[in-house]
Formats: sequence, structure tokens, C-alpha cells
Amino acid sequence: MEAALEQIVHSLSVALGERHSGTRFHSERVIGLSRALGIQIDLSEKEMRVLTMGARLHDIGKIAIPDRVLTKPSSFEEAEWECMKQHPLIGERIVKAIGDKQALEVATIVRHHHEHFDGSGYPDKLEGTAIPLFSRIISLADSYDAITECRAYHKARSHREVMDILVAETGIKHDPDLLHAFCAVVDKPENRPSLA
Repeated sequence: MEAALEQIVHSLSVALGERHSGTRFHSERVIGLSRALGIQIDLSEKEMRVLTMGARLHDIGKIAIPDRVLTKPSSFEEAEWECMKQHPLIGERIVKAIGDKQALEVATIVRHHHEHFDGSGYPDKLEGTAIPLFSRIISLADSYDAITECRAYHKARSHREVMDILVAETGIKHDPDLLHAFCAVVDKPENRPSLA
């Protein structure tokens, strides 16, 4: 059953790549960073599989975001931002539709990967450790990769610049303990995405 779930997750990832290749490549980098952090904090093999599936599908909801928003080459207007903020909820529904018990756990991870440690995130404004651990891990990896990536509305930043931003967000956006472990992970150049 677990192999079947992983095959479905892979298929959804391929579908996301067909929809928007940049989002799939971003997800692949987030997987690498999330797994490196998972190893750093001694997750079990089973936990690593669930974390990997969550990282692979964290942006699957973007499959339903209109092109005018998903590929917009500038900052979002308020209505566009509200549209983009639906992707964790859409992703949760897609993953839940798999109908497997473990898929429900992955769906929860997907739903909460944009929550912030201080409760200012979305969609549920969860705080601190009320945010699922794997969602907090993916949030860090997601932020690191998004900031290092060159986008139409911001230039790619260096590893050092990104780390300064993440440290400034400690306790606001990110879990302080996880960030400490993440710093140890990304201090090793082999753990960083190739574009960082």
C-alpha cells in the first residue's frame, strides 16, 4: 500500500511539472533540503518517507492556480495574493482524495506549510508547535529555496543573504530550534540547491 501511495505522489508531481516545470523543480530542491534537515534532527526512516511526500506535494495546489497569477512577472495585487493563498487548501483536498490513511497525514502537512511560528501565516494562523513538525521543516526549506531563486520580481540572493533573512525571521516565521538545525545543514555546501 505504501509503494502504491508513493507512486500516486510521484504521478501528482509529474502532473505538477507538466502544469509548471519551475514549481516541480522548486519542489525537488525543497525535498533535498527537507531531507537533509530531517537527517540532522534524527527522523526515522518512516518519518523521512512522510516528510519527503509532503515536500514533494507541498505546492501541488498550484496546479489549480490560474496562469495570470501563477506566472505573473511582478508582485501580486491583493486579489491575486488571496488567490495564491488558496494553494495549500487546494493541495490538501487533492492529497486527501487519495483516500489513504498516510495520505491524510501528508494532506495536513501540505495544508500547513505556510503557517508562521508567531501565528501570522495561513490558512489557519497556527502558532508554534501547533504547526505540524514536517510543515515547519518544509516551510524553512521552501523559504530558503524561494529566496535563492531568481524571480521576475526579485533577484536571486546569496547563501549568506538568505541566512541573514531567515535568522531575522526566527520566532516570527520559523521555528527557532529548527532554524538552528537548518543552519548546521546548509553550512555544508553539498546540502544547498545548486543555484544557491
